[in-house]
Amino acid sequence: MAYYWFKAFHIIGFVVWFAGLFYLVRLFIYHVEANQESEPAKTILKNQYQLMEKRLYNIITIPGMIVTVAMAIGILSTNLDLLKEPWLHFKLGFVGVLLIYHFYCGRLMKQLAADECKWSGQKLRALNEAPTLLLVVIVMLAIFKNNLPTDITAWLIFGLVIFMAASIQMYAKIRRRNKEKMMAEMNPVNQVTQAQN
Repeated sequence: MAYYWFKAFHIIGFVVWFAGLFYLVRLFIYHVEANQESEPAKTILKNQYQLMEKRLYNIITIPGMIVTVAMAIGILSTNLDLLKEPWLHFKLGFVGVLLIYHFYCGRLMKQLAADECKWSGQKLRALNEAPTLLLVVIVMLAIFKNNLPTDITAWLIFGLVIFMAASIQMYAKIRRRNKEKMMAEMNPVNQVTQAQN
């Protein structure tokens, strides 16, 4: 019975952890893009995003990570033979990468708070896709275990990477074009020139 309790809370922790990681980097994007605003909006937005990032990281993301890891240890304590399974070694490797990503996000959060972050909004959008790939691989390993259909999975992950990269680039282009168009419409010199023609 303990196994099922550990597994249930492992899944709950996993969902909470990923929700926090997905939203955290999205806040980083907004935080970086707030630099393009004029004052006082720039300062107000940056202060608000900094507060939201700190609360999300400390109140949701870190507890989600702790619950996930603690419950995983609980699951393993009920069945030590799981440690002999090759799929689990791969899964733990990807979870290790996820932990690195988690703590790197904490580092980026501190850099943003100190106005030392060098990442652009576009680079952060790409970074925001990393947990999606980790989520797919970790869940596939947990479900299929040693019977992971590597041919289909490999192509699916490759396709996801290409699709995400293309989407990020297309979205950035559309946003840039819309912003340039809006700036051109707002520019009074442009309006005077157009009226004279």
